Amino acid sequence: MEWYWIAALISSCLIGFSKAGFKGLSFLFVALLAYAFGAKASTGIMLPLLMVADVLAISYYRKHVNWKVLWQLFVPMAAGVLLGVYVGEDLPVGMFKRLMAAVILVGGGVMFWYLKMAKEHIPDSKWFAILMGLGAGFCTMIGNLAGAFSNIFFLAMRFPKNEFIGTAAWLFFFINIFKLPFHIWVWETITYESLLIDVKLAGAVLVGFVIGLMLIRKLSDTAFQRYVLLMTLLGALLLLI
Repeated sequence: MEWYWIAALISSCLIGFSKAGFKGLSFLFVALLAYAFGAKASTGIMLPLLMVADVLAISYYRKHVNWKVLWQLFVPMAAGVLLGVYVGEDLPVGMFKRLMAAVILVGGGVMFWYLKMAKEHIPDSKWFAILMGLGAGFCTMIGNLAGAFSNIFFLAMRFPKNEFIGTAAWLFFFINIFKLPFHIWVWETITYESLLIDVKLAGAVLVGFVIGLMLIRKLSDTAFQRYVLLMTLLGALLLLI
């Protein structure tokens, strides 16, 4: 088997694993798929794989969703996606990665502080949802790296583990559907050839999702929050490096 197929299979497995609830792995599976197929082409290959994992996640976590918070974040995320479509390839990759990493690091530090504070001090106002939503939407269109922003937002809401995972699953299901036409007709990164690759990789997504479900059940709500925060900060550090 060629090296790039190994990288792609590992990436696909991690996509399923992440959607099962182990957040903060996007920096890893994005990098692996980009290494296998190239930065731009990989975004079109990844989106259908993410949507397969989305369907698995919303099927399993269908009863654990906060619709009010979901729509509160969806609107600014959609605006962020449109901004990402407009900016497209004009934004230098190095500058984008460093800017995003800096924002994530600051946001992660703020969340570490907020997790130690009382419930009434959580930033649940509209500006916070707008800021995190715009960042998430922009980053998911440019590089499928929205997880850190949405993780920070859901950590701030102090959702229980299943509600965190379920609300995020439905949110990204809708956002990925929203992104689909732009990848097909604007950036033209989803083609017949890319879909054939997705068919070959879809099984690995399912395997990763099943493994993730078996392991996520063992985490308490507190352990889950700490894991998400740690992986969010680690992802930002790796982007800076």
